[in-house]
Amino acid sequence: MATLSSPVSGAEGGGNLITPNTHRDNLPRFKNVDGIGHPGGWLATQLASQSGYACASGATAVMPYYLSTLDSLAWRHGIPESFYPESLMPGTREVGRPASGNMWGNVYPRQGFLVQPDDFKAAAVMAQRAGDVITRNGQPHVYLPLTPAKRDGYWPPSPIVENDASTHKWQLLYPRTQPTCAIFPSDPVQSADGGYAWSLWRPYSCCKREGQTFLFSIDFEGGAS
Repeated sequence: MATLSSPVSGAEGGGNLITPNTHRDNLPRFKNVDGIGHPGGWLATQLASQSGYACASGATAVMPYYLSTLDSLAWRHGIPESFYPESLMPGTREVGRPASGNMWGNVYPRQGFLVQPDDFKAAAVMAQRAGDVITRNGQPHVYLPLTPAKRDGYWPPSPIVENDASTHKWQLLYPRTQPTCAIFPSDPVQSADGGYAWSLWRPYSCCKREGQTFLFSIDFEGGAS
């Protein structure tokens, strides 16, 4: 899917400001992120929903919901989110929990830079940031919201929230395909080329339609019609 977001002028590829010195692991990493409608997941849920065994996905296959190369002002410069209270208050909106001693990084500002010595953890936080944007409306980014509308018998999921498995889970696809999914923090799997891919799974609720929609009833002298 990388062909959908080739580097352009002013939005080149990612990289790390990491030196060979082992005593310096506090320099930022930068990664671009693409949020693409999963073609396999879309097909599977569409087929399953027709049989009544699953809910239809709100995502469209191969739809580019977010390409960070087109969102350079926010993704590369952190404007305007660098000035948000969530960005200025340590411990707010963090991936991981202080009690467990496993903190991976802050969700805000939702940009491509993060001080994190572990490459997998940095990429995971970037994925969490992009997912946080995509699953909400009206964010100060260039993107297409993945926020399907509620209708009779169909209740789409709420926006994803870090550390909350009831809103989402991630399934690693590259560099290794894992058969299970979980929220971050999870077991790190390092990529030789610095690239990572996850599927974002979200809970949908629906019921199978059996008849027409009931509108109203009128009571005539004690008998309903």
